[in-house]
Formats: sequence, C-alpha cells, structure tokens
Amino acid sequence: MKLPVGHMTNWIAAITFVAFLLVYLTGQVDNAAIIAGFIPARVEDGALLAGMAAVPVWLTPISCTLVHANWLHIAFNLFMFVFCGRQVEHVLDKGATLILYVAGAYGATALQWAIDPHSTNPMVGASGAISAIIATYALLYSQQNVRRIGPLSASLVRALWLAASWIAIQLMIGLATAGGFGDLGQIAIAAHIGGFLVGLVLTRPLLRWRFRKRPQPLS
Repeated sequence: MKLPVGHMTNWIAAITFVAFLLVYLTGQVDNAAIIAGFIPARVEDGALLAGMAAVPVWLTPISCTLVHANWLHIAFNLFMFVFCGRQVEHVLDKGATLILYVAGAYGATALQWAIDPHSTNPMVGASGAISAIIATYALLYSQQNVRRIGPLSASLVRALWLAASWIAIQLMIGLATAGGFGDLGQIAIAAHIGGFLVGLVLTRPLLRWRFRKRPQPLS
C-alpha cells in the first residue's frame, strides 16, 4: 500500500524523532520527563517545580509529545502516526492536520488531568495527540454501513460506536498492564481516550473548514 504524501505529517514525525534522539542518546529521558512532561499536579500547583528550568505548564501538552521512553515507544507511535496521518492529511490538508494534532494533545492531557488532577507522575509520549489522528482516520475511511437510530444521525451513531470501541480497547489495555482492577497500569489510557474524543468531535468541523466555499471572482 502506497501512502499519500503528507508534508505536515512528515515534519511532525521528523521533529518528534529528532527530539527523541537528542534526549535518549544523551541519557536525559528521566530529566526530560520531569521538565517537559505533563504533570497533572502542576496545573493547580504552579510552584511544584519552582527553581527548575521546566517548560511552562500550559505548554507541556505539546512538549510531552516530544519525550518518549524508549525505541519501542517512539517506533510504535510514529508508525501509527505516519500511517494514519498521511491519509488524514490527504483529506484535511496541512493546516487542519496540525490543528487536529495540537488539539488532540491538549484534549489528551485535559482528560488525564481530570482523571487524576493531583498526580505527580509525568506523562510523556505523542500517543494522545496521535489518538486524535486515528479517530479522524477511522471516521474518514471506515467502510462499515451505519444506520441512524431514532433521532441520532448515521454520522453520530458511527462516532459513538467508534468512541465506545476505543474506550473499551483502552480499558482492556490498561487492565492487562495493571496489577489489578484498582490499578490501570502505567499507560496513560485517559490521554488516549481524550485525544480520540477530540478527533471525533473535530473531524466534521475541520472538513467543513477545509472545503469551505470561497467567493468566486466576478468577471
């Protein structure tokens, strides 16, 4: 399968990979996770990392996407991103793809914060932002026929089915990597869900924006 060209997707992937190399090869992953990762407790306690040259908390939803734990982490994230991202960009174009990615990053950290606002564990990785891209890819390229249910349109039913399926998958992944039902493991499944929901919500508005009617010049 030949993927379409996606310049914005390629740029984001390249920047993410270069950032990973710089941090990983210098042995600074742990330090980078603290100063650039998203720490939910920093939202309410701005002095949590006082005295450290940490990224401002409002920017950490983006900076955390540049920090990955190891080669497996970065490889899986970039594989999914390039595969889905290029095809999404083929439809939405560069600007809308960037908006979707950034919004997904913020949506991912917002839900992660809402689930555990007092956590001091840094969240790192681009999977939350990539989840938004995956959601849009699923909506754009899904082949399954869906019928409306009562007042719910077919498009809304499709989005709800995708949301329910994604949440179920993430919960199963969390439980599979956890020590029990009281613990959802070390994977930020809330971030994955948050990013995915953002993708579902933004797909239609971004499509409208991408294909908005431009005024025709008068002759």
